[in-house]
Amino acid sequence: MIIKSFELEKLNSFEFNLHLIYGNNDGIKEDIIKDNYLKDFNGDILKYDEQEILNSKDEFISSLFTKSLFETDKIIIISRGSDKLFNLISEILEKETIETKIIIKSANLEKKSKLRNLFEKEKRIICTPVYDDDIRSLSSIINSFLREQNFNLSQEIKNILIERSKGDRINLKNELLKLKSLSISKNKLSTEDVIKLSNLAENYSVFELSDNYLAKNSKKVSNILNENNYSSEDCILIIRTILNKSKRLLKIRTEVDKNSNIDQVISTFKPPIFWKEKDIVKKQAQSWSTYEVRKIIYKINDLEALVKKNTTNSILFVSNFVSNY
Repeated sequence: MIIKSFELEKLNSFEFNLHLIYGNNDGIKEDIIKDNYLKDFNGDILKYDEQEILNSKDEFISSLFTKSLFETDKIIIISRGSDKLFNLISEILEKETIETKIIIKSANLEKKSKLRNLFEKEKRIICTPVYDDDIRSLSSIINSFLREQNFNLSQEIKNILIERSKGDRINLKNELLKLKSLSISKNKLSTEDVIKLSNLAENYSVFELSDNYLAKNSKKVSNILNENNYSSEDCILIIRTILNKSKRLLKIRTEVDKNSNIDQVISTFKPPIFWKEKDIVKKQAQSWSTYEVRKIIYKINDLEALVKKNTTNSILFVSNFVSNY
């Protein structure tokens, strides 16, 4: 059965446990999964690549139909799905109804695809094609973000962001997050700010610098510093970005202290962590203790005060800070 991305409210009316999402728009795929499956879900979220499933097909099918009394609910997400999964899905459909929800993410599937045809024609399972975002959908994403984060952008800035996102909501959301970080230290954002922040081309972004600092990737941090010519204004943005990510890391570390399963803490974290960030966030959580993160937050606050007092040497201060742990 086909359910298009704009009519997913139908998911609430029926019990669908197998969902194929195919197309080249990874941003929509992640939004569909987050909003319709992971939101308020407290069970286990298991992620596999297609090949991992195929390598242990019998064990996988067995695990779907043998559930212990103490086992929690789970959602299985399979990436890079293809027609190789056709036989597996057919075999699952021949058996009794499964309780576990299985989501398959695939690239664009042709009309003759066996997997796509199976999901389109079989009424017990659903498929959703996802296409490039248009101006209308990108504008809606911007407006929703601004409402949630409680800050404003001019229509001119919105138009620049849409143009530079190149039809990809992931790019758009990354740019919006950068502008939100900058807005903390700057009351009114200009078009120049947007052009500067979103014109990183082959340079490393401020987000990548802060992520690698918190992951203790010293070589990567050194490369980023050498490849970029940061200004004093950039330094404030770097500091604020590291501070915001450190505060999130502190919350994660606090939860990890209660529950040693880092993967589960990251998967159920609120607000949800963007899927592309999860690996590096996990490394960050493994690199610091809760005490160390608190200590870093105090140091960052001191660094910001120092940079604001002495903008001439701000680049030196920030470089020394991120180069030394």
